[in-house]
Amino acid sequence: MAEAAYTAKDITVLEGLEPVRLRPGMYIGSTGPRGLHHLVYEVVDNAVDEALAGRNDLVEVAIHPDNSVTVRDAGAGIPVDMIPEQGLPALTVVLTKLHAGGKFGGDGYKVSGGLHGVGVSVVNALSEWLVAEVRRDKKVYRQEFARGEPTTDMQTIGVAGKDESGTTISFLPDPDV
Repeated sequence: MAEAAYTAKDITVLEGLEPVRLRPGMYIGSTGPRGLHHLVYEVVDNAVDEALAGRNDLVEVAIHPDNSVTVRDAGAGIPVDMIPEQGLPALTVVLTKLHAGGKFGGDGYKVSGGLHGVGVSVVNALSEWLVAEVRRDKKVYRQEFARGEPTTDMQTIGVAGKDESGTTISFLPDPDV
């Protein structure tokens, strides 16, 4: 048998959310209707997790005429402070890095559904666009993404009411996936 050349040049390393876009079925099961439903479930699961943690009493889901989806909750809101090791706000990290979230240990969540830290980043990767708005610490923050990549920095866009908190995720599943 002739030996085929197999060297280090043949090794490919996929970074960031690239593997999700390349093999979406590994993350959501299919690229058909069930996979589309799974994207919605992942975002809803985060809102339900906030309720199970005692921090949320609202989950709103809207499917818009353009097939985009909005999920809104009144939970604590995705953290927005900087993660020094990443040099990025937590909101950006949670939406752009696999295995980044509050469900791996510590006291963040005792019970959770979804994909445990890959859910919302997978939704972002498989969306033509995604907009995250967070109401937290008396401010409203917003960041926009396209196909998993930030298109804006996280911005403070307004003032939230004294007791107002939560996260709103709006996204359009990418038909190219």
